[in-house]
Amino acid sequence: MLAEWGVGERGEDVGLCVSELATNAIRYGVPSGRGFLVRLWHADGVLRVEVHDSGGGRPELRDPGPEESRGRGLMLVGAVADGWGV
Repeated sequence: MLAEWGVGERGEDVGLCVSELATNAIRYGVPSGRGFLVRLWHADGVLRVEVHDSGGGRPELRDPGPEESRGRGLMLVGAVADGWGV
């Protein structure tokens, strides 16, 4: 699908973003017994990755510190995505 849209070279970046955002949705945004949605779409030369969950909070970028092994997902998304937001 990415190759058909002309963004196949970004496959690893897209995979990383989907993985990190879906993990955050499962870990922090989905109450027990509810699901989440991942959607990729392409329009006007822009590939968009959307992850929707049913939680009430909003993602926050935070500095996990050098000793913490988790909490780096949004930092990784910010590093490889051309832009991101909520």
